[in-house]
Amino acid sequence: MSSTALSYTLVITGAPWASQAPQTALEFARALLAAGHRLDRVFLYGDGIHLASALATPPSDEPNWPRQWAEFLAAHQVPAVACIASTLRRGLVNETEQARYELPASNLLAPFEIAGLGEWVEGRLKTDRTVYFHGSGA
Repeated sequence: MSSTALSYTLVITGAPWASQAPQTALEFARALLAAGHRLDRVFLYGDGIHLASALATPPSDEPNWPRQWAEFLAAHQVPAVACIASTLRRGLVNETEQARYELPASNLLAPFEIAGLGEWVEGRLKTDRTVYFHGSGA
């Protein structure tokens, strides 16, 4: 890594298949690593949490953005967090939340984890740059 390398936190708020946010963020993440920068974490908020769904099953002729993100994160050992308030509102839970709310199943895709906004704040404080990828707002 060069002496001018920067560390990044990415925040994704747009849902896959409803916006270009996850796709653009993935290409950006690949490019910044190729340029010698560091990706410290990815934070999913709002509809962006749909990127962490283990149940997303797009048609076979469409990209599976959750799977592509999961593979990228695992390959580069990048922590990825989905906001707990956003996940609970949208029916996305891990095993801990499944047990807490006595739900019949969990559906969080590994390596994503669920945490609070503190993870976003920590990312803002510890990295050089925070880049946001928003949905269309429609």
